[in-house]
Amino acid sequence: MADIHLHQVHKRFDDFVAVRDSTFDIKDGEFFVMLGPSGCGKTTTLRMIAGLELPTSGQILLDGEEVTHNPASQRDIAFVFQLFALYPHMNVRKNIGFPLVSQGTPRGEIKQRVEETARLLRIDHLLDSRVSGLSSGDRQRVALGRAIVRRPKAFLMDEPLGALDAEFRELMCEELRLLHNRIGATTVYVTHDQIEAMSMADRIAVMNQAEVLQIGPPAEVYARPATLFVANFIGSPAMNFLEGEGGLPSGAAAVRVKGGEIAVPRLHEELKAKRAVVGVRPEHISIREDGALRGSVFGVEYMGTRQLVTVDTEAGRLKVRAPNTLRVSDGENVSLSFNASRLVVFDGETEAAVRSDLYSEAAHG
Repeated sequence: MADIHLHQVHKRFDDFVAVRDSTFDIKDGEFFVMLGPSGCGKTTTLRMIAGLELPTSGQILLDGEEVTHNPASQRDIAFVFQLFALYPHMNVRKNIGFPLVSQGTPRGEIKQRVEETARLLRIDHLLDSRVSGLSSGDRQRVALGRAIVRRPKAFLMDEPLGALDAEFRELMCEELRLLHNRIGATTVYVTHDQIEAMSMADRIAVMNQAEVLQIGPPAEVYARPATLFVANFIGSPAMNFLEGEGGLPSGAAAVRVKGGEIAVPRLHEELKAKRAVVGVRPEHISIREDGALRGSVFGVEYMGTRQLVTVDTEAGRLKVRAPNTLRVSDGENVSLSFNASRLVVFDGETEAAVRSDLYSEAAHG
């Protein structure tokens, strides 16, 4: 397989910038997910890696070789689309083997590789079936098989599970990750679904408005978001945000908000902005008698072993992930306590996270 390197890759369509000066590496054998809302530039980036779009400027390297202006046919890459793009007049065997037929591979080798691939995907019993009669999950496996059988340097997948229902999508997430582990492929996967990204990725690149905002392992992106957008986009429910005061000095370990003061990880830089924003995940708030903020319960959602409690405070409406043993009811006055070591302070003007002890912890493992 191969590593992939993008350096200052930029793509413009007339006056519209689809991808702005992206630079990042995808490691050999890595499952790399590009995550973001529709129109953020993730699919355009994937198409440039594939050679289906040429960048306006910048460089793309595949396995150390520059392929920036090479057409797709000259890049050893397999592409899997959301729509399966199978040949309906062919059976499963012929669909999977078609790329090898096009390359002039000997018939005996085609048969062997198609059967090996079908066994890997657990569709060997369907080899002589017509694709038109298959379920969505099996058709997606056939599309994957057609990509795998070539043994390319990298697999590029553009929302391949988007057409499946929720149950199949969850199953295929597990199977795709297991398949990746078995074949050791370099995989670049595009999705707008954070659950897919968090469950499958070795690393995630979060994109918005043509820019890559943060790249890192799922746990790091979740716990230490680089921007307000990343913090809000990752997590279900999203991170809570409290408006605080600006002008915080370096070394500050608390932020004043309406209704109280919130302890935060010690800041490593001065915040000169007029507005600070404190971000806190629902699981880092607890309902206790001696909390920093008081509020009124707006609603309670039962979620099995946990419950999601919505609390209205002077600083805003907050979501709290609480144990299901906690008994609270709508309208009840409660006190909220915050896990200070897990909170993130953002610059309200630039929307970037302020360096703090929380981010130093990441740097030192």
